[in-house]
Parts: sequence; structure tokens; C-alpha cells
Amino acid sequence: MQDIEPYYSWRHLYISAEDELSPFYGREYSEFEYSNTIYNYYIHPQWDDFGSSTLYMKILYSDYEVGFAIIELIGEWNDAINNDIMMMKRDIADQLISRGIDKYILIGENVLNFHASDDCYYQEWFDDTEDGWIVALNFREHVLQELNKYNIDYYLVFGGELDEMKWRMYSPHQLYQKINDIIRHRLA
Repeated sequence: MQDIEPYYSWRHLYISAEDELSPFYGREYSEFEYSNTIYNYYIHPQWDDFGSSTLYMKILYSDYEVGFAIIELIGEWNDAINNDIMMMKRDIADQLISRGIDKYILIGENVLNFHASDDCYYQEWFDDTEDGWIVALNFREHVLQELNKYNIDYYLVFGGELDEMKWRMYSPHQLYQKINDIIRHRLA
């Protein structure tokens, strides 16, 4: 797991630690000192800790004018024990919402498991986005099954093209536009 880095090909466009509006503004990272772990497995030091002991993230891109953020996740999403969604909503999404972000692309290729609790924070996040959306992009099939089982699919958009999208071939704005077009098509 220590070799899995957050996607870095957009770093010339955006770095969350240098964005004064980012929840991670001012963070400093080591390329050599590994300190964060997921179940005793060290992870790459570029991942951001937001309070969960099993789930980490990286805001890959934010556009406050258009109102979208692309967030990559790694680890185990555990609402049952750690209430990861509460921390993600309170410490990350609430700050981004207050800055005009109402569309979220959550990349879940490296989310290994999902353990549900209730859906209160998902509903709150969904309600707070008003005209926006929250997309779960490229999550593993068994994780999507758990999200469906607990009706989280009411709040997160996934399925079809969103489950196997080759997102790395796009720029952040191209990816946003492609996903926005998919969502508009589904609503039409």
C-alpha cells in the first residue's frame, strides 16, 4: 500500500496544500517518512488524514468558480465503527460547501471495503449540495453492492459508465464535463 500514490499528473494545475480555501491548506508532506497506516500497513505520505484511522483522501482538484471538487480515496470506508462519513462531511465537505463547491467526484478505486451505519450524513451532504451532486467513480463492485444494500445510492450517483471510467485520460475540467453530461442525461 505504501506504493499507491494519489494521482499526481494534475499537480501542475492544483495542489490542495497551496490552496488557501482548501481544508488541507498549509500541510507539509514528506516523501521519505511514512507515518500513516491502514491496519498496520503504511501508506504513501502524500495522502491526507482527515480524522479516520482507515480512510484517507487527496483533493486532486477544486474549482470554486464552477463549483466542483475531485477527491481520491484510499482505505476502508467504515461508518459503522469510525463514522468516516461524519468526519468527511464535517471536516471536508462543509468547508468546501461554504466556498461554493456543490459537485463532488469521489474516486474510489482504492477503497477496499465499505461498512455502513445510518444514512444521516449522506442525506445532509446531499441536501447541502442543492443543485449539485456527489458521484462515486470507479468504486469496486462489492463496495457498490454495500452502498446499494444500505440505500446510500439515493445520495451518491454511480453505475454504468461511472463504474469503469478511464478518468486519468481527461483534464479535471474535461472529467467534470463528462460526468456532468452523464448526470444530465440520466435526469432527462
